[in-house]
Amino acid sequence: MTKEIEMSTKYDPQQVEPGRYEKWLEQGVFKPNGDKKAKPYSIVIPPPNVTGKLHLGHAWDTTLQDMIIRQKRMQGFDTLWLPGMDHAGIATQAKVEARLAEQGISRYDLGRKKFIETVWEWKDEYADIIHQQWKKLGLSLDYDRERFTLDDGLSKAVRKVFVTLYKKGLIYRGEYIINWDPKARTALSDIEVIHKDVKGAFYHVKYPFADETKFNGKNYIEIATTRPETMMGDVAVAVHPSDERYKEIVGKTLILPLQGRKIKIIADEYVDPEFGTGMVKITPAHDPNDFAVGNRHDLERINTMNEDASMNANAGKYEGMDRFEARKAIVADLDAEGYLLRIEPITHSVGHSERTGVQVEARLSTQWFVKMKPLAKVALENQNSEQRVNFVPGRFENTFTQWMENVHDWVISRQLWWGHQIPAWYHKKTGEIYVGEEAPQDIENWIQDEDVLDTWFSSALWPFSTMGWPDENAADFKRYFPTDTLVTGYDIIFFWVSRMIFQSLEFTEERPFKHVLIHGLIRDENGVKMSKSLGNGIDPMDVIDKYGSDALRWFLSNGSAPGQDVRFSYTKMDAAWNFINKIWNASRFVIMNLDDETKAQLPTKQEWKLSDKWIISRLNETIGEVTRLFDSFEFGEAGRALYNFIWNDFCDWYIEMSKEDLNGTDEQAKKDTQNILCYVLDQTLRLLHPIMPFVTEKIWLEMPHDGESLVTAKYPEYNAADVDEVAQGEMENLIELIKAVRNSRAEVNAPMSSAIEILIKTSSEKTKKIFESNIDYIERFCHPKKLEISTDVIAPDLAMTSVITGAEVYLPLADLINIDEEIARLQKEVKKLENEVTRGEKKLGNERFVSNAPAEVVAQEKEKLSDYKAKLEATKERIITLKKN
Repeated sequence: MTKEIEMSTKYDPQQVEPGRYEKWLEQGVFKPNGDKKAKPYSIVIPPPNVTGKLHLGHAWDTTLQDMIIRQKRMQGFDTLWLPGMDHAGIATQAKVEARLAEQGISRYDLGRKKFIETVWEWKDEYADIIHQQWKKLGLSLDYDRERFTLDDGLSKAVRKVFVTLYKKGLIYRGEYIINWDPKARTALSDIEVIHKDVKGAFYHVKYPFADETKFNGKNYIEIATTRPETMMGDVAVAVHPSDERYKEIVGKTLILPLQGRKIKIIADEYVDPEFGTGMVKITPAHDPNDFAVGNRHDLERINTMNEDASMNANAGKYEGMDRFEARKAIVADLDAEGYLLRIEPITHSVGHSERTGVQVEARLSTQWFVKMKPLAKVALENQNSEQRVNFVPGRFENTFTQWMENVHDWVISRQLWWGHQIPAWYHKKTGEIYVGEEAPQDIENWIQDEDVLDTWFSSALWPFSTMGWPDENAADFKRYFPTDTLVTGYDIIFFWVSRMIFQSLEFTEERPFKHVLIHGLIRDENGVKMSKSLGNGIDPMDVIDKYGSDALRWFLSNGSAPGQDVRFSYTKMDAAWNFINKIWNASRFVIMNLDDETKAQLPTKQEWKLSDKWIISRLNETIGEVTRLFDSFEFGEAGRALYNFIWNDFCDWYIEMSKEDLNGTDEQAKKDTQNILCYVLDQTLRLLHPIMPFVTEKIWLEMPHDGESLVTAKYPEYNAADVDEVAQGEMENLIELIKAVRNSRAEVNAPMSSAIEILIKTSSEKTKKIFESNIDYIERFCHPKKLEISTDVIAPDLAMTSVITGAEVYLPLADLINIDEEIARLQKEVKKLENEVTRGEKKLGNERFVSNAPAEVVAQEKEKLSDYKAKLEATKERIITLKKN
């Protein structure tokens, strides 16, 4: 008689997942356990930008973190997973400005104060959406510690860092060429610029000599430029000092076309004599290389553009034009006045703003910078110490190192309103600069710098500012910093990971995290990166609505190896749901067949049958393997180990074998089997819980259990004493026999319902004993009308033959067998076995393998080779016998 349980006959996530998260929050199971004797383990969430909803990449990133923290929590660590969000500076401001533009309003119409209030409203709106998404994903976050990069505590940390670096001479203010976003009207760092190939042209222009000088018989030189709109800012033409072609004209004066201003020809090593004509125009206010040349030669800097990339008064008659309109007008005028020699179409790489998508301008501007060389030096040196940050996979350390070795000073000021306003004030009368954590006392005499800090400035402090720093006595800072593991994508190693490392070393003298697990990008099933512009993005919430969070989490956890991209497909989601349905139905069967007295504990070993020893041995091997793979962040391999154990060992074999005792008359055997089923299911659910928390909790609460929730249940531990290799070998022998009979039946379409004669010729008394002591299973799974097991079985002439480890299996199916077809089938088997023998001999003949591989691995290979050789010999002999007929 089966028990009544609250489990439908088919897995339905909509019946399993809703309400469970709220229950966990009520129980407070996501908080640190407070056990001071327990080892702390902490993760800070990479704070999502409050610019919009989370995408599949976020779901992947946070699922991996949740798996790690859930496992560590179950293993008894004092775990903290700290949530939070990033104000995201330019990205959020651009979104809000776009929304206002739809209403015909600009930020200037609102003014700074009202605009910032509007952005806070946006932040609250999207923070709520993100919270709901975290909930649907089942993320076990401690919301009591949630932070935001603009909250009071983090703002205090930002000011402390800025002022400290300023006083150390590592933050400075200066006029430099920077990347400028003319739409957002702000500076950008190098890594906020995306280069795209666009169609353009080389415009070849005459620059006439101011006097009677001739060069190559002409009264002008030829200059090629891709940006004629910047010509009004030209202050020189440069050639290489060692370029013999131009030695005679260095120092000569030219007339700037359309403008009439005189400029000189100078010599500078920046010029590449091999490129083009070997002569370049120098525009220090509009090109970083020209800026450096101008500094060396004390040249004037003439800025010809406004903040919005329209032309200013220095552009003369072109003032007020958009930069691209000015280009057309200047080219037309050059042509009309005889200065344009030719136009050469090209495709070239041009920088675009990562945030607004517009073409970036190199613009002369006064900005705040961080001096990077000293900070990078410390970060690089740290990688040679015991306190190094462990990159997983290791190859990404090279990405970090190369960037640090070639780093430029970091422009940290942004001409925005949303963000941390720079803690610098200018005296209204004297112009004196005051930098401090607090405003000057006589604030009426000072004006604060209107710029804000780059969003990465505050997020670089995330691992320690969220823990209470700069209060170094803060409880969380002392307990949970440095954090243990950071999980993030490879696309922000430059932006974020590197900055957290150097800021943490500078201000705490500690690495920010011990490990950084780098994952790839989510791609569609064709391998194309998901993006809004391509329309191939997938909303993770839509996937959850259809398949459930656990199915999505299972897919994401098994998607790829560390560092690799993953391809999303609904076929994979179907497979994930199908696997959970298999677990659901297997669990339902087990629970329905338990008694009220059943407990998730093992009977004494003396009571264990072969199948019991085998499943418990395989369970412990799986526990050991999954634990090891989790520790090395190989979640895909851990998933495969779990899948194979659950689907193949537990569901397909042990549960089927358990039916003998569950339906039998031996009450003690039934009770023992019930307890073992309950124990194995309990341990399996615990192993699965970090990956699929909802369904495992639902099942666990339906079965005999101790405690309120799987969230805080004890994680399984590997027990070497329960690993029984002898039992595993015997069980594998038995399974191989059953599979061989089933396969032979299938070959000749003999249904399982039909009883057949089965003859088993064993090569030893040991194998004979294994089969005889498990005859109940052979009868159940093979359905023989006659069964003979002996070392001296005589093979019938007309019989299907299978050669297995330690035995030959004959099915005398005379009416169904064609001897020629049987010989052909066995000959195919011979080829397979010959390949395995060749492979094994080659492997064992490799001295490097034999000397470097663990002894047990070499021994296994030798045993496999011996087995294949025996099977090959027996198969060949059977072919010879059949050919005699």
